Amino acid sequence: MTRNGNALRLLTYAFAAMDHGSLRQAARVLQVQESSVSRNVVKLKQLLEMQLFERDVHGVRLTETGRAWADIVRAHYDGLLDAFAECARDNKDAKTLRIGLCWVTGGEFLKRLIDRFSNLYPDVTLTIEDIPTRKCLAAICRRRLDIVFTYDLGVVTSCSSEVFWQERLCVMLPSCHPLVGKPVVTWSDLADMNLLVPGGLEEPPLDLCLFKCIAADGGPTIQACRANQATVFFKVQLGQGIALAMESHPRTIAGDVAVWKPLGGRNSVSPIRGLWLGSNPKRALLRLVGIARNMSDGSSRPGRASQAVAPVVMLA
Repeated sequence: MTRNGNALRLLTYAFAAMDHGSLRQAARVLQVQESSVSRNVVKLKQLLEMQLFERDVHGVRLTETGRAWADIVRAHYDGLLDAFAECARDNKDAKTLRIGLCWVTGGEFLKRLIDRFSNLYPDVTLTIEDIPTRKCLAAICRRRLDIVFTYDLGVVTSCSSEVFWQERLCVMLPSCHPLVGKPVVTWSDLADMNLLVPGGLEEPPLDLCLFKCIAADGGPTIQACRANQATVFFKVQLGQGIALAMESHPRTIAGDVAVWKPLGGRNSVSPIRGLWLGSNPKRALLRLVGIARNMSDGSSRPGRASQAVAPVVMLA
């Protein structure tokens, strides 16, 4: 308890007012009286000794000082709520392993990893979902996800990070494309083409590090488009550009209208990295990581995890 009341309750009322821009709307969402919201906002103002909100005919909005304060505090507040929610989950959650994929479409390694884990631990439920790059670390640290597989995000200090596998990039060509006759395609062969990147709400963000390397190597022009993965593949078939996918992905796409070619030269492979919270107590997570390490070691992984999976490229 603070001298002005329960701190978490004060934050709850203040952030509700901030989110809805109205004390009345905040009260309706919280199912309390408007006066209760107003009273707790005033208490928080007194506790912090700063003006958080200003009123106008449309409702309330944060002051410049209040906005700076909210930018810092909101992440901690959300994390605290997640921690409470985590503690409130029943024992069934210990038997659920939540996996996030950030711009990773699967691949043979990941499929074998999940199959092997499921065979060894059939009582554990696996859930798999896409996660945008900007939310990866937060999802791990707040334990909304137990592990995320993604491309290299650079130096990560907030959680455990290890590269597990790699696949070669492949290029999808229309059957009539001039490059079909080449056994191996390089990025320089694609220099005059557009690399189509999904930008729709259903897709995770781009692997910017990989794309920067491609651009620096004289590769295609990166073009973001408001489309999901399926629509991007269709655009490729229409001859509007090229697209990335996992090496294992060609096996799931009909080969009558397109031909797959391996990509050679620099940046023709890209590592896939696992991210997880070292303090996560779930045994299922530790077992999954252990299996992934054993599989990587069995695939001639140099060192402790320096190689990983790469996407696949498709062009029109």
